[in-house]
Amino acid sequence: MEQVDVAVVGGGPAGSAAAHAAAEAGASALVLEKGVPREDRSGLGPDSTDAAGILDYWVDIMGIHPDELPDDVLLSELDRAAFVGPSESCVLRSTGIGASYDAFGYTFHRARFDDWLRDRAERAGADYRVGVSVRDVETTPGDDPRHVVRIAGGDPVGAEFVVLADGPQRTVTNRVLDRLLPYPVTDRLDTTSVNHIAYQEHRRLPPAVAEDLRGAISFWWGYMPGHTAYPWIFPNDDDVARIGLTMPIGLDLSSVANQESYALLRPDDRTVPSGSEYLRRLLEHEYGDEYDVPGDFPLVESRGKSEGTETYPISSTRPIDSPVGAGVAVVGGAMGTTSAFHEGGDHVAVRTGAIAGGLAGRGDLSGYNGAWKAAIGDEIRRNVTMADMVREYDPDDWDRVFRTARRMVADESGGGLFDRRFAAGWDATKLFARYKWHKRRLRKGGYVSIAASDYVY
Repeated sequence: MEQVDVAVVGGGPAGSAAAHAAAEAGASALVLEKGVPREDRSGLGPDSTDAAGILDYWVDIMGIHPDELPDDVLLSELDRAAFVGPSESCVLRSTGIGASYDAFGYTFHRARFDDWLRDRAERAGADYRVGVSVRDVETTPGDDPRHVVRIAGGDPVGAEFVVLADGPQRTVTNRVLDRLLPYPVTDRLDTTSVNHIAYQEHRRLPPAVAEDLRGAISFWWGYMPGHTAYPWIFPNDDDVARIGLTMPIGLDLSSVANQESYALLRPDDRTVPSGSEYLRRLLEHEYGDEYDVPGDFPLVESRGKSEGTETYPISSTRPIDSPVGAGVAVVGGAMGTTSAFHEGGDHVAVRTGAIAGGLAGRGDLSGYNGAWKAAIGDEIRRNVTMADMVREYDPDDWDRVFRTARRMVADESGGGLFDRRFAAGWDATKLFARYKWHKRRLRKGGYVSIAASDYVY
């Protein structure tokens, strides 16, 4: 049986970063990736479906500066984020968080980014095998090898450490963790209840619309029902944009109050509209008075996963600790660090993968749970706090938040956010106080859904 120091299940950003770090540490590292076809990739690769945008401070979290990336990976530079409510809106030109990257952010070609990460791992000495489907990982503490990775139609692979990077679907991760927990793993990580579904289309914009949206990532909140459900537009290159949405899986429309207040619902809707229908309605709502939709916004069928479209899951659970005592690290979307609230999270996927791979490559995973919290804990805490705050928001709530935020951004009389909060009025003070209260509840790692102490070895 083939044996390696570190076996990585999944070859996306987290998995490739783990293999790169393990190989750089001098370990033998093997990535096992199932591989999916895409219109914009010549061969098989990871399921590279993501909105693929990076904000300024995310560059430092990820640890990869855009200057390191090939030119064809980068698509456009961002200078603002636009948040659109039913009747109020707000534009942010700064994240307010210190960063080494000067611009507001950038968008990039996710499939090319994944391929670059793979090349980087292979240059460091990792072995990346695509077209390999992992069925299971059997863990026996004290045995040599400690882990046996079972591969469909192939010979098993032995490994001292395993990094699980199989994304939000957690096909292998849930099998492994279920044997190490005193309760069913689906109590915390049932993908049908803790994931969102995302759908996006690559469309060419009319020149005037492309110019208006250039440099902006745009989000529409309060337009469709569901917790952290929203459509968005991300500019790419050549007047092409990714127009997409994120919504929870299995939403029962009959449970939604005040359906008439959501701009993208219709009186005769009995079930949640499909992703493509939602996006058609968004374009009609925003541009239907001036353009023939969708004729003036044609699909770019040479991009995306299939004829200009792609559907993919996003984790909407809180992150989990890993069973490091068993020599297992869970990273990226599989551990829940990606978030439906900020549409994915390649930056935290790369960072957690690099941490896990580096520790495993040096022969000791015991510090992983503490290390990932030190590296991305503030980011996770912000996302979980905001997601908790908006759980019951309806369209009126989003208008109130954006009205308050616009006043805070517009008032430059104070020396900082604290001063502007009071200048913006009582609503801003209440909003800030509520945010601080929610965030305080998540101190000391209180944002994890499976704690390290839950595992039984």
